Amino acid sequence: MKVTERTEHEVAARLGQIQERLWVMQAQQGDPEAFRSLVNRYERQLLYYLMRFTPNPEHAADALQEVWLTAFRGLKNLQAPEAFRVWLYRITHDKILSLVRREARKEEVIEALRNEPAAEAFCEDHRAEDAELVHRALSSLSPEHREVLTLRFLEDLSLEEISEALRCQPGTVKSRLHYAKLAVRRFLEERSHE
Repeated sequence: MKVTERTEHEVAARLGQIQERLWVMQAQQGDPEAFRSLVNRYERQLLYYLMRFTPNPEHAADALQEVWLTAFRGLKNLQAPEAFRVWLYRITHDKILSLVRREARKEEVIEALRNEPAAEAFCEDHRAEDAELVHRALSSLSPEHREVLTLRFLEDLSLEEISEALRCQPGTVKSRLHYAKLAVRRFLEERSHE
């Protein structure tokens, strides 16, 4: 690279940094066009980054939306506009960790349902790839049943912690958990015969 080309490249990079700081400051003042410019500048890069951690494009796109929502809400608190890029990647990193944990918890739910005596017969015929079906099964539950399954298997709360969080007796939690597992099993069995 010639000296003039390198100098031109450095000048262009510096102008890009100045433009980004300006957009950050304008967005902090509530300018939607400035925020949109920041989104346009980083969206493709962030999506690529997220896709390295999940093979599911929908999950990556959902996580990207969460990144932008978090950035939008927190932008006013960013003290140094020049730190925007690093700050944005920190938010994205946090969303990746959350996404990976969420995916791992879904697999734990499937595995836990497989290990239940009431679900053993069904689960012998199904694999972890049925995560979407299990997700739909969870969505079909009543709010009370979905809540206990979510708190137990996705949030990893103990029965006592669930009891405290829901302000009900441990026996009620056990009962809801039992019936929720049976309902998921029935849903999965019905779909397996379709």
